[in-house]
Amino acid sequence: MKVYGRSYEWGLLELAILVMFALFCWGCSDSGGDSADGDRDAEDPGETDEETADGDDDGEDEAEAEREAEKEPPFDYCRPDTPPDAACWKQKRDPDSEWVALAVEIADNQLATRDPESIRWDWGEAVLMIGLEAVYRVTGDARYLEYIRAWMDHHIEDGLSMATSDSCAPSALAVLLLEETGEEKYRAVIDQALHYLYEEALRTPEGGINHLGTWDALGISLWVDSLFMFGNVFTRWGEYADDETALDAYVEQFRIFTDLLQKESGFYTHATEIEAFPQEEGVFWGRGNGWVAAAGYDHLRVRRNRGESVEDIREAEARLLAAAIQSIDSETGLWWTVMNRPGESYLETSVAALFAFGAARGFRYGHLSEIFTLDLIEAAAEGVRERVVYDEENRPVVTGVSGPTNPGTLASYASVNTVDDVSYGVGAVLLALTEVSGLPGMGTEKR
Repeated sequence: MKVYGRSYEWGLLELAILVMFALFCWGCSDSGGDSADGDRDAEDPGETDEETADGDDDGEDEAEAEREAEKEPPFDYCRPDTPPDAACWKQKRDPDSEWVALAVEIADNQLATRDPESIRWDWGEAVLMIGLEAVYRVTGDARYLEYIRAWMDHHIEDGLSMATSDSCAPSALAVLLLEETGEEKYRAVIDQALHYLYEEALRTPEGGINHLGTWDALGISLWVDSLFMFGNVFTRWGEYADDETALDAYVEQFRIFTDLLQKESGFYTHATEIEAFPQEEGVFWGRGNGWVAAAGYDHLRVRRNRGESVEDIREAEARLLAAAIQSIDSETGLWWTVMNRPGESYLETSVAALFAFGAARGFRYGHLSEIFTLDLIEAAAEGVRERVVYDEENRPVVTGVSGPTNPGTLASYASVNTVDDVSYGVGAVLLALTEVSGLPGMGTEKR
């Protein structure tokens, strides 16, 4: 597979160097460019030297081009200064593409083989439902909405518990259901989630929300996946209700997490220190970084639609994507489950799916330039597509997704088994397939 396969003949290394110049110069263009993280492992192997931002003219030109591009209407806008409505959302994707056709196959297999009332109220299942929501928004097929609704209604009747970031995550789907139905029972779910986040969850001295919520048996700690799990609640509700408090709460959490977890390389470490889960310095978990890319660029979408920008989130995401570009596997378009240690663990599906989704969303809303983004998206999306195989009954199966993962060491990450058709893997793949559809060069025909 040719990874950066556009009309020019650049290799991966040359392109990575150009992008590093552009993004690091951009990130250093004002006083907010550096991560104030009290970095504990700046000399770890695999981390990059920030001195690459050396004033190179080409890098400065590219950074300026990105700033100018942000003044143009985003790709997803059908009319200038008008955020996309439901019809425009579909128009800017491609319901007739091979990407969406595959997403529909995967989604339909879930509907056919899993009773919605049998699906738990937890983070992985929330990601599955968010993926099904993406298929619903692109296709308009009400079956997916009704499936989500049946799942939510079952748990409302059964009684909801929100005591951790993971158990808070499913409540993000209540925003969709409130928007579509107007039923107050869904507003009650959102209120319960916000009460947990604002009033109940324990916090670090910096104000970061404890991943384990109200439970402190392992101490109070931040886990990077929380930026997606509770982050979707803040972002979705803030967008729907024009709730600046919720939107600003997400920004505050993103800044705290970034200060404590993002390293000079651009990658995020899995968690703050936890005695029960000793972590190896300089080891960066792939899916955790994918959660940051997906959630951060979606929040920037909301801000762009409001005529706003959050520069430190943009800069943190740019540093992360620059690091990711350097470690992509050129043969498959995938990343290893430990991103910065190529060949020392296994290639993993959900990492590529989340980065493809995040980068596509960043491109759609003017935060990333075409010069590298579309090639990165194509590489990752093709890698994800190759991980979908068909069983003996010709049903699509999402393969190569690592199981639930605790903070740890290179050896512990590499020892996590992969699982087929696990909820969060399916959801991440649905997000990627729907979001890449309709992008330039990513239609029905392969480039």
